[in-house]
Amino acid sequence: MLVNSAGAAKRYAPADLDAAAWHDAMDAKFFSYIHPIDAVLRRMLPRGRGSIVNIIDGGGKVANPTHLPGGAANSALMLATVGLAATFGPQGIRVKGINPGETLTSRVKLGIEAEARMTGLPEADLIARTKARIPLRRLGTPEEVARVALFLASNLASYVTGAIVPMDGGASAVI
Repeated sequence: MLVNSAGAAKRYAPADLDAAAWHDAMDAKFFSYIHPIDAVLRRMLPRGRGSIVNIIDGGGKVANPTHLPGGAANSALMLATVGLAATFGPQGIRVKGINPGETLTSRVKLGIEAEARMTGLPEADLIARTKARIPLRRLGTPEEVARVALFLASNLASYVTGAIVPMDGGASAVI
């Protein structure tokens, strides 16, 4: 079993984008998953079973002007996830992903602090605005994401592969 939850691509103002930013994002987010997948997959294949869960920011589904390289890395990782599932499913390897939305992590807290400094708005107001955009009216917790990852990695989800599970409190109302 492998659960990938690594890498955070930097955000860039569009005017600051260059080829290095794109490379950095792929190294930080895409290859930080691909390298362990490659190593673990080689051990799973001879056993004929295994489970890989990739926790991937849903930002790979919608272009954000300040997160283009990171979004592209997330998008590539989602494609790799479903592609690996289709490729290695016949050998007993299940690969799936989770797209967490706003989750109360230190990274989100730092983003709120930065936005408060930039806008002059109180952090509490920014958090309230974020919650108002989420149908469940709250942010997720790391523990909730961990429980879904544990379920997907377990035999309780033995028929789940090639799926990307949205976990955003209903914020992305898409099929």
